[in-house]
Amino acid sequence: MAEGLKIGVLASGRGSNFQAIIDAVNAGKINAKIAVCISDVSDAYALERARKNLTATEFIDPKQYKDRAEYDRKIVETLKKYDVGLVLLAGYMKLVTPVIVDEFRNKIINIHPALLPSFPGLHVQRKAIEYRAKFSGCTVHFVDAGMDTGPIIIQAVVPVFQDDTEDSLAARILKQEHRIYPEAVRLFAEGRLSVQGRRVIIKDAPESHDEFLVNPPVRE
Repeated sequence: MAEGLKIGVLASGRGSNFQAIIDAVNAGKINAKIAVCISDVSDAYALERARKNLTATEFIDPKQYKDRAEYDRKIVETLKKYDVGLVLLAGYMKLVTPVIVDEFRNKIINIHPALLPSFPGLHVQRKAIEYRAKFSGCTVHFVDAGMDTGPIIIQAVVPVFQDDTEDSLAARILKQEHRIYPEAVRLFAEGRLSVQGRRVIIKDAPESHDEFLVNPPVRE
């Protein structure tokens, strides 16, 4: 088990997934410390969540940097200042550049509210409904330089009902996000994840990891 793992969080908004990680760490389910929350938005509620948890916060204003590479170099500098060994994206609305990816290769994790590789990017619940998908869900994955293209760690599946709206589907998916994101972080903190090409190997995992993959297609 990895001892003394320090987590850095990048967030742009309310940070509900960040809160799920906070709760799991505080409950002793994840053997790690949240060292810092960094945001590109000065009033992001994620920063307030961090302050309530007595976690360091950093607002880094993108307007103060000439380009994305320079901005991301500041992000890297700040993460290193806090000795971060795992970077979590929690509603971070910027595509990270190779500046960050190369520094923290296979040490950056994101959660996406769709079943990748289907529906990367934004407005994914709308896309699922428009495509008449029968199932949607969420994906925890390592981050590479592409948009939602990194190796997949865990996915959870939810049904798409005929009368779903973007909001109702998003709410159903969010419940699963709060379940599988902490689980992926726990596995990383325990040193149980390795990347082989596009495949993520989970050491000592049930063969199918079914308890995280599929949920019954019934209404709550």
